[in-house]
Amino acid sequence: MKLILILGDQLSRNISSLQAASGEDIVLMCEVRSEATYVKHHKKKIAFVFSAMRHFAESLRQGGHIVRYTKYTDPENAGSLYDEVARAIADLNATEVIVTEPGEYRLLSEMQGWTERLGVPVQILDDTRFLVSHQEFKDWAQGRKQLRMEYFYREMRRKYSVLMDHSGPIGGAWNYDSENRSPPKEGLQVPAPFQDRLDLVTTEVLALVASNFPSHFGDLEPFPYAVTRAGALTALRQFISKRLALFGTYQDAMIAGEPWMFHSHIALYLNVGLLDPLECVRAAEQAYHDGLAPLNAVEGFIRQILGWREYVRGIYWLKMPSYKEENYFGASRALPDFYWDGVTQMNCLRQCVLETKENAYAHHIQRLMVLGNFALLAGIDPQEVNEWYLLVYVDAYEWVELPNVHGMVLFADGGVLGSKPYAASGTYIKKMSNYCDSCSYKVSLKNGPKACPFNYLYWDFMMRNEGKLRGNPRLGFVYKTLDRMSDEKRDAVSVDSARFFKALENHEKV
Repeated sequence: MKLILILGDQLSRNISSLQAASGEDIVLMCEVRSEATYVKHHKKKIAFVFSAMRHFAESLRQGGHIVRYTKYTDPENAGSLYDEVARAIADLNATEVIVTEPGEYRLLSEMQGWTERLGVPVQILDDTRFLVSHQEFKDWAQGRKQLRMEYFYREMRRKYSVLMDHSGPIGGAWNYDSENRSPPKEGLQVPAPFQDRLDLVTTEVLALVASNFPSHFGDLEPFPYAVTRAGALTALRQFISKRLALFGTYQDAMIAGEPWMFHSHIALYLNVGLLDPLECVRAAEQAYHDGLAPLNAVEGFIRQILGWREYVRGIYWLKMPSYKEENYFGASRALPDFYWDGVTQMNCLRQCVLETKENAYAHHIQRLMVLGNFALLAGIDPQEVNEWYLLVYVDAYEWVELPNVHGMVLFADGGVLGSKPYAASGTYIKKMSNYCDSCSYKVSLKNGPKACPFNYLYWDFMMRNEGKLRGNPRLGFVYKTLDRMSDEKRDAVSVDSARFFKALENHEKV
């Protein structure tokens, strides 16, 4: 009899380990302390994963599988995946363990030693839910000086024949990102977000999380997320019908009090297996062919899944484990307190932190150009930033979080993933949001105590890292501007930045 181990982010009937099961094999699923607390995950994330696991286990039982399920509060719960597997082997006399490759390097490294430790064969299968294998990505990367997502994305479009016709990409271009950068306009009506109904299973899990994880970050309720495949499919259909048409145009826009905007909010379902990436791609592609959404919206959405999602996973497995330790700028400042409590005079950061606390969600521009931009400009330690992103977002798993934050947000990898640091002054935030309208600082001021800190921190960052960035061809205009800057202006930037950092390090409200 084989033991089929299903992890909390492998809730798919198509998962390779489950495909290898026969009628007498037993499926093992476990809610364990080691995975819930290796970082102090947002309460909503723990609730989402535990509830989705319980619902998936029940669906397996109804489908004829024998399931051994360990709840978090079971008295016999050994507290870690390894110990739960060992306990199940002893109880059931299992002769083999089959598991699909986990999504985190630390866990895969541990599992690779299980055969010797457990005394039975442990077979680790490829995760075939993804659209490109590790070897395929490695072959694509071989010999390339730069691993740019755009070229990978084009190969994926060809491989799966997505938005293609006989002459090439539909519309004549591969990428419509230039049409997807509109700021929010006055009176823009944002549809209400998807919200699933609570059932008894989820209600029980919410009580468990409230009781056992009270010190973890974030608000537990209200809890809007689907926890079943049926619910996740409903969320996908609602996005296609109500949000996709304007997603492209306003995907970078930010409005105070509108955390969801026109985004899909399905990454959490994709990343645990409740949705399949290709079915999401095909649903959006069909919406284009049916005339329900324009090409710029559909292509932009598809690029996030078929391009970016697969690409960052490829980078993760190609570059680990050394990738995690890279720190190109030598950043070492501690993560500010306001990343936890939102107590700051910078309204953009306050909005994004508080919405993250409430929802375990923020869209990609909030993550990159507000929360991440500040961490980059301020020189926050990449280890602390990565841990924060990993624990606060419901869709975060290290394979997707680390390349996005380490490479895209912080440029800590020195350009493996991105061609330049995504640094910006307050002007960008002013253009793409209404956050500046209610801020204590003035985005129109470049220097002085009332000036938007992003303005002088931007130039401080460029001056501080000039030795590493001046030669970057995408920053040539920036350094030409810096060359024309007067000594007085440079001194003002340095004085303002030093004052700001001193206040930050003294835990003052900045």
